[in-house]
Amino acid sequence: MAAAPHRNPPPAPTGPARTVDTQVIVVGAGPVGLLLAGELALRGIQVTLVERRHGPTTQSRASTLHARTMELLDSRGLLADLGSPPREPRGHFGGIPLDLTLPGPYPGQWKVPQAKTESVLEEWALGLGADLRCGHTLHAVDDRGSHVEAAATDRHGALVTLRAGHLVACDGQDSTVRALTGAAFPGVPAVRELLRADVEGIDIPNRRFERLPGGLAVAARNPAGVTRVMVHEFGAAARARTDDPHFDEVAAAWKRVTGEDITGGTPLWVNHFDDENRLLTRYRHGRVLFAGDAAHRQMPIGGQALNLGLQDAYNLGWKLAATVDGAAPAALLDSYDTERAAVGAAVLGNIRAQALLLLGGPEAEPLRTVLAELVAGEEARARLAGMISGLDVRYDVGGPAHPLRGARLPYARLRTGDIVCTPADLLRSGRGLLLGLDGPPPRVGVPADRVDTVTAQAAPGSPLDGASAVLVRPDGHVAWAGGRDGDGLAEAVARWFGSP
Repeated sequence: MAAAPHRNPPPAPTGPARTVDTQVIVVGAGPVGLLLAGELALRGIQVTLVERRHGPTTQSRASTLHARTMELLDSRGLLADLGSPPREPRGHFGGIPLDLTLPGPYPGQWKVPQAKTESVLEEWALGLGADLRCGHTLHAVDDRGSHVEAAATDRHGALVTLRAGHLVACDGQDSTVRALTGAAFPGVPAVRELLRADVEGIDIPNRRFERLPGGLAVAARNPAGVTRVMVHEFGAAARARTDDPHFDEVAAAWKRVTGEDITGGTPLWVNHFDDENRLLTRYRHGRVLFAGDAAHRQMPIGGQALNLGLQDAYNLGWKLAATVDGAAPAALLDSYDTERAAVGAAVLGNIRAQALLLLGGPEAEPLRTVLAELVAGEEARARLAGMISGLDVRYDVGGPAHPLRGARLPYARLRTGDIVCTPADLLRSGRGLLLGLDGPPPRVGVPADRVDTVTAQAAPGSPLDGASAVLVRPDGHVAWAGGRDGDGLAEAVARWFGSP
């Protein structure tokens, strides 16, 4: 039964109404919405992006890309467009220094301003045929069972009705779609907050999670001379806010914590974030789906919020495209909810732990001391680094047990004929991959329009040792791995790619 529509009253239209028919509506043209639109357009799906803003963001906002996100951008050939971002091998867990390097081509974290990430993803998505409509304010979402209708007002005040088979909300932590549909969003309200600003014209020492008697202070000056400051006063409760704080509030808190006066600087961006922690009960509501911060709200510690959202889109894109074009097995789209909700819950759990370590006052010091001693050991360090980087994600894909099953296809140098390539190179098409590693892979009913078949050799001692062949989903996760007998391969093909 279709859900009842939820509406906000639109303003009186000032121009002629019109209707837009498309296959998928994506609400929100931030990084998550743009990546999803590109993933859909790559597979020939007609996608329309609806964005409230009138143009691209110029604010730096989230600026950290983790190793797994760099791998997925590589698999779409987008890394060159990012230029040469600086790499930082060191991250943190709740403000405790942590080496993030793990085996793979992009260890550590990479500093890319969000405006640059959005620019690259927008050019890619639009180049593939996605339709971006800025200046549109959404007023209604109606899942009619057979399709979705959304009502919006464009920048000229004209009413626009959009019709599609599916709608995906990528419209951030204050998601309009979530409010319009009444999707359950349980969790923990905000207790503490961190104030932040990008400030030009100040000269203060760089600080990396410096804990002072009155609070926490962070300062980092970029090559352009702009300093990002972040400050939290121990014991201060999060305020109920309807807008971002004024720079005077940030400067006053900074003065109380550090003793430094930054009021002479010019604020370029002022913002705050708190430790509110919420997760949708379901990522899929019939023909309406949620991704990124529309599906989960968390403190953006160490860039995990952005990376979690981009990886949501990467998981969803190929599944939704297969559903739209009719090739998907019946339960494929439901697996998006199952897989990403579990990852979201795990990430939100580690973020809650980090918020306590980062923003807790003197009472948190004993725990911080113990954890700092633990992460000095390799096992604990690697466990936390995998959690933060996204490299530890393993999905329950079913089938015979194998060390590679459900994990991302590990990085290895592969030779196919005279060509040396990487797993990312073999995933550029956006299709699945059946990779034979000691000769041609087992012959099963592989749909050639959905799965590329490649024979390659890996260097001795690579992470792919022990498998004769692997079946890889378009999102880079191994759906099956095994020997030349192909035990379980046919079932894995049918589960993830359907019949030929």
